[in-house]
This record gives sequence, structure tokens and C-alpha cells, in this order.
Amino acid sequence: MIARLSRLQLHTKILLAMVLGALFGVIFSVGTHTLRIGWADARGERHDQIIEAWEALEIVDPTNDSLLATYGPRDQASIVAYMRRVQQPVTVVIRWVVDEEASGTSATTRKFERVIQLAKVQTIATWIKPVGTLFIRLLMFVAIPLVVSSLIVGASSLGDLRKVGRIGAKTIALYMATTTVAITIGLVLVNVIEPGRQLSVDSRGHLMAEFQGTVEERIREEASLDLVDTILEIVPTNPLEAMAEGNMLQIVFFALLVGVSLTVIAPEKAGHVIGFFDGLSDVMIRIVGMIMHIAPYGVFALIAATVAEFGFDILGTLGWYAATLLLGFSLHLFGTIALLVRVLGGLNPLRFFRSLRQVMLIAFSSSSSAATLPVTMETCERRLGISKRITSFVLPLGATINMDGTSMYQAVAAVFIAQVYGLDLALPQQVTILLTAVLASIGTAPVPGVGIVMLIIVLRSVGIPEEGIALILGIDRILDMCRTVVNVSGDAAVTTVIARQEGEFTSGGLETP
Repeated sequence: MIARLSRLQLHTKILLAMVLGALFGVIFSVGTHTLRIGWADARGERHDQIIEAWEALEIVDPTNDSLLATYGPRDQASIVAYMRRVQQPVTVVIRWVVDEEASGTSATTRKFERVIQLAKVQTIATWIKPVGTLFIRLLMFVAIPLVVSSLIVGASSLGDLRKVGRIGAKTIALYMATTTVAITIGLVLVNVIEPGRQLSVDSRGHLMAEFQGTVEERIREEASLDLVDTILEIVPTNPLEAMAEGNMLQIVFFALLVGVSLTVIAPEKAGHVIGFFDGLSDVMIRIVGMIMHIAPYGVFALIAATVAEFGFDILGTLGWYAATLLLGFSLHLFGTIALLVRVLGGLNPLRFFRSLRQVMLIAFSSSSSAATLPVTMETCERRLGISKRITSFVLPLGATINMDGTSMYQAVAAVFIAQVYGLDLALPQQVTILLTAVLASIGTAPVPGVGIVMLIIVLRSVGIPEEGIALILGIDRILDMCRTVVNVSGDAAVTTVIARQEGEFTSGGLETP
């Protein structure tokens, strides 16, 4: 049996790991009505206890016995978020309802003093998450040196500055076009389906209460959009600092400038620099191959932890919203991107998507375009047969500025929140959403969860209440996985088109017509 599994192709192993991870997460899910309470006694010693089947929980200020907050058994996330914000011990009063056959129903309470923690009870499915985190960190570890070396080699190998400018202009134009189409699809669907009108008042109140604390933290994060500042931020004051902080836009600018400069200095000097970075790029690609051997284990751990912690219950509450986005993702993926690959890229869309199976699975499990970038580059070169000159130039740029799925999500989420609040957005406001989402996509870091922060910019642009983000936070992680698949597929599609137009397919990959 083990020998048979070892002969499976890598993408099949990853898919199998996703399915098994989801089942594992369901079996060992985190209890939604269970809490771990930690408190200190009079001597300062730490004690922990798991509380279950409780009916009400009150948090009291120990200095004056005033009531700070009251929660019910469905408010686990709100309790955990509240305790994260509290900077000092509190008193917690917990009430249980006990059914007694003889005397009927009675209540019992217990007071915990000097409480320093209220947290979810972890399971084996969440304990193994560090395995998945290690896998993502290894990919991120490779991403930046791979982007720097590949872009320098790619830009220098394109030859004269006119060719670099031509390819760069076409690449950016295609990325902006696909992003605009994605946002338009999302806006059309959300206006036709109107998922915000389907959310009940009770569901709205529960979601707002449960995730309000998390929203306040997000709003406090820096979220602004200024076109001039965005352009200025592209130029790093310190390239090494940009690499240390993972600022991809600045890294891309630095690498492109170095690569272009190598084309205008003496060949005998440029050759040594190009040779070094070419060798470094090959080393990084080889490391990616080594990392992919543990991909099934990392994917299993990530999916298991996600399902165990968030579950599928939230889909029932936000089903219309999720369905609208998933339909939009599907239309863009198998409509816009497939048409782009067929008409301008000259490739069979089925063969294109079949070649990207591994990339899409890694993107889904990691929710990070940056972490997937090394795998995307390797796949486009080896499976699609695109030359390294094109992949090393177009793909890092795409991972930085091309966010089709994220931009669609921001547009749909903004209109969804407006619908829940009963706000009717006129056409000019929706055009503002489109333009803001396009610009925001350029500044969106290719890492999990950052789309929520950029959504604040979109909401502010048309005056939608920012606290409405609480309505969608519960399901954001699952949808983040889906939109990352669209992001990386769009990158690969544009790379295919540029390669076709520039005649940069190699004989080792798919045939061009």
C-alpha cells in the first residue's frame, strides 16, 4: 500500500492530503461551546480548567465588581477576542443550567478570580498546524532570493531597453485588464444575486457581535491609498531593508533596475554578475523541488487546522455571499482566463489547467501568492515550456500587482456589506469601487489575510461602514484560499500570453500552434 502511494504523482498526493486533512479537521474540530480558562491563585500559581456546556459567562472588573461584558454559549470567538484585548486579570462568573429529574431545572454558578486567559480548547488537528506553517515558511524563504535572481537574469537577458519596456508595458496592461474584468464580473453578480438582502437580522447581529473585536484591530492597522504615495513607495530607500521586510514591489523595482543596467555595461563585467544570479536562481529552483517533497504533509496540516478551527457552519449563515464569490471566481477562472489562454496564448485551456494543478493546490492550501511563486515559476518553465526570460520577468510582477481574485472579493464584499446595511450604491459609487479595487490590488501584499485590510480602503472610498467587515470575517479564511487560486492562475495566463507573443516557448513544454 505504501509503495503504491509513493508512486502517485505529486499533485495527486497533495489533493489526497487536502481531502484527508479536511476529514481530520472535521473529526477533531475545535468545540464551539468549550473554553479553557486560566487563572492565578493567591500565591500566583497558574491553574487551568476546561469548561463545557455553560449557559452564561460574565466578565467583571475585580477592582469595583462592575460588569464589563456578558456572553452566551454562542459567543466563544467574542470572548476569546475580548480577553486578548484585556491587559490585566479579571473576574469571571460562569453559570451552568442543570437538569434534575426530581426538582426540575436549576442553575449553578462559579466565580473565577484573577483570570488571565480564556481560549479555545485546541485539538490534535490544530496542534499539527506548525507542520503546515513550516512548509509555508520554507517556500517564503525561497521566494525573495528567487525573485531577485530570476528578475535580474530575466531583465538582463531580454537585451535592449526597448524590449524590456515593450514587454513590461504589455504585462502591466494585461494584468490591469484582467483585474478590471474580474471586478466587473463580481459587481454584476453581487447586484443580480443581492446576497446582502438574504442575511437575516439575527444572523447580522450575531456576526457583528462575534467579530467586532477583530474588526477594531484591523481598522487600527494602517490602511490608506494615495496614488502618488503608492508610486513613490515603489522606490526603496534601502534595498536590503525591502528584502528583509518582504516588500515585493520594492524588491521587483530593485531587481529590474539591476537587470536592465547589466545590459548597458561592459559584457565582460556583466557576465560575472549574470552568471552568479543565474546560478543562484537554479539553486533556488532546486531547493523548491526538495521542499515539494513535504508538500502533502504541509497541506494536510494546514487544511486540518483550518477546518478544525473554522468549520463549515459559517457557510450556512453566509451561504449566499460565499456562493456569489465562488460563482464569480469560477466564471473568471474558466471563462476569462481560459479565453485569454486560448485566444491570445494559443494553448488548449484544459492542458493549461492540467499543467497548473500542483500550483493551484499549493495556492489553495497556503493562501499566499508569494509562497506559491517558486512553484508557479518552476511549473511554467517545465510544464508549460515558457522560457526563463519571460517567467522570471512576468511572474514576480504578477505576484506583486495582479490580484484578480482579491480584487473581485473586495468589490463583492463592499456591495454585500452595503446591501446588509440597506445602502443603495449608485453607478458612480460602484465605478469608484472598481477603480479603488484596481489600485488597491497593486499595493496588496501577496500573503494571507491582507485583503481584509485593503477592503477597508474600498469601503472608505464610498462611505460604507467599516465595522461591516465583521459580517464576513468568519468565512474570510476559506474564501482567501479560493481567491489565491484565481490570483496565481491569472499570473500564469498572462505569462503564457506574453510568451506566445514574444516567441518564448521552449521545446521542452507544451507545443505552440
